[in-house]
Amino acid sequence: QVQLVESGGGLVQAGGSLRLSCVASGSSFSINAMGWYRQVPGKQRELVATIRSSANTNYADSVKGRFTISRDNAKNTVYLQMSSLKPEDTAVYYCHADRDLTRNTYSRYWGQGTQVTVSS
Repeated sequence: QVQLVESGGGLVQAGGSLRLSCVASGSSFSINAMGWYRQVPGKQRELVATIRSSANTNYADSVKGRFTISRDNAKNTVYLQMSSLKPEDTAVYYCHADRDLTRNTYSRYWGQGTQVTVSS
């Protein structure tokens, strides 16, 4: 099993910045992709950014140029630096980690989420 703990959420004014952190522990071997999703009540969870162990990254169009995902493989930690925050960025942000099982399958683990609120 993999346990994920997020931190860094909070209340910030529009235009401000926050840095989210997520630490993986437990059976952290074979973790390839790590990243972040976010969810607003009444809407489906949406991808924010992902990063692989190779450092390849992927971002949602809505956050490109404003958010930066990074990773410390030695610490099994993924970060999300959020800048130029907008009220529409308000959501619960969830960390995930993907552990390879076979060449075609993996297990996805989720953190409990951290609230980000951007005020106008």
